Amino acid sequence: MEASAAVAAVFEPVAPPTTFEQTVERLGNAIKLGLLAPGTRLPPERELANQLGISRSTLRNALTTLVQSGHLVSVRGRSGGTFVVDSPPLSAGSVRPSPAVMKEVLDGRVAVEIGAVVLAVERAGSSDLERMERLVDRMSEARRFDAYRRADTRFHIALAEAARSPRLLAEMTDIQGEMSELIALIPHPERVLTRSNAQHARLVHALGRRDAARSVRVIREHLAGTEHILAALMPGEPPDAGARADQPRSNMRTRS
Repeated sequence: MEASAAVAAVFEPVAPPTTFEQTVERLGNAIKLGLLAPGTRLPPERELANQLGISRSTLRNALTTLVQSGHLVSVRGRSGGTFVVDSPPLSAGSVRPSPAVMKEVLDGRVAVEIGAVVLAVERAGSSDLERMERLVDRMSEARRFDAYRRADTRFHIALAEAARSPRLLAEMTDIQGEMSELIALIPHPERVLTRSNAQHARLVHALGRRDAARSVRVIREHLAGTEHILAALMPGEPPDAGARADQPRSNMRTRS
């Protein structure tokens, strides 16, 4: 399992009274974003329950939920345990959000990403830049979108890690989860992914030069590009969807 601030945050204690729901959300998001990579073995039950500060019965219920949702697999035997599946889902199967909700997510992303860039220019070390470069290479080599997307989310989380701000890291992790739900709704043309990753590479170069102005320009261009692609490729709602939803129950045909 990769050692990083973002991965360590996955195993911090959860707070009552919604420990079950939070555990499902915490582990599910970590898997979706690639913080817990395919094939990762979770810590033993007793150890994981202690880390999360929850009872073993609550943990078992959460793990069972994630097995049933296709995120985890349980293997019996001496070499068994609970593992992240080889191809976990990238999203929860969201429906198209309203324009207002989508704008709120995208505006929040601008604030988080630009804040991360400004601090990363000042605080990023060589190991941060090397990690981001490896993720750029991983995206270049990806042959499937799920592999590209997990490296993509990990890149942006690595940017927040380089900012050395736990609160900003938590915000980046949350916003990447919301972006995954939006991105799952559109096609993923190779030319778009290639252009996006070229911007990642330019950002790493600008961060390495401690060039704040250029770094901010690159990330703003990157974010604006994503906004335009989402607007262009997001499917519309069927024109009669509202009419069907508002149709009185008494007028709906039933089957005997």
